[in-house]
Amino acid sequence: MAITQIRTTQFHDGSTDEIFTVTHDPIAELKDGEIKVRTDYISLDPAMRGWTTNKRSYMPPVQPGEVMRCFGVAKVLQSASKHFQPGDWVTGFMGVQTEGVLNQRGLRKIDLNYAEPKDYLAGLGMTGYTAYFGMTDIGEPKEGDTVVVSAASGAVGSIASQIAKLAGARVIGIAGGPEKCAYLRDKLGLDGVIDYKNESVNDGLKRNCPNGIDLYFDNVGGETLETVLALINYQGRIAVCGAISQYGDMGNALGPRNFMSVITQSVRIQGFTMKDYMDRVPEAFAYLLQAKMNGGIKFREHIVEGIENFETALAMIFKGENHGKLLLKVRK
Repeated sequence: MAITQIRTTQFHDGSTDEIFTVTHDPIAELKDGEIKVRTDYISLDPAMRGWTTNKRSYMPPVQPGEVMRCFGVAKVLQSASKHFQPGDWVTGFMGVQTEGVLNQRGLRKIDLNYAEPKDYLAGLGMTGYTAYFGMTDIGEPKEGDTVVVSAASGAVGSIASQIAKLAGARVIGIAGGPEKCAYLRDKLGLDGVIDYKNESVNDGLKRNCPNGIDLYFDNVGGETLETVLALINYQGRIAVCGAISQYGDMGNALGPRNFMSVITQSVRIQGFTMKDYMDRVPEAFAYLLQAKMNGGIKFREHIVEGIENFETALAMIFKGENHGKLLLKVRK
């Protein structure tokens, strides 16, 4: 029986997003150490743009013709692994496909007694872990700090904002549009919001941060980072999680013109990916699960159904059309 897969046709070079094709192929036979799975949800992430770009990065690119890489959750159908049994649920790197044969390496079992499968791709998955480590390990928010988060209503930004609030910081969120800003203000309780689509970020930061910025959690890069650097306080911290404003043409991405502020204000700026923290995932999971259970952190997902809608759904991220963590439910 054929399975449906999404494969790349070429590397992304900034000129077009039409780099995917749908194929229908027989599923491979199991080898020792492999499992056959039925994919339930996949995670749609800005990093996918980088994974399809033939440039040096934290992991090799997806080669043309290969099944597109993704984080996913899946149910085990058959197993040739001593670590997984049919009926288990797993998460990790897998392909954008309805079913697949996966190597046991890099997969981990998930417990549906704690949460639904989709939660392990959102607040209790890599999205939540990224927010946790970027904010707590690099940002180190403390009571009284003024913390600014860009893309604050997005998957990572919304959780990072709430973690900073739990630490006692005063949190200002930057987002695009009245609906997203209302969510930050009314549902997450942020101390200030800036609608970059309807006002100058510079004006919004000056209004909301009269005493400067102690910590910036950066999801967008570009002009927003440049504006923050003009207001960063002495020994401020910047955790660089993403640069989505630059992903359309990464070959010509530019740094901030006022980078000298990093020197004059003794700013600590550090980029990271989850590759740096995989050995500490249980720590992040425990924190996020407890915070979810006691109401300290709210998770929000935006779900698109149907594997055939993968390409359209992925484009939503770069248009700012998703509200919360964007997931693709493989089957309608």
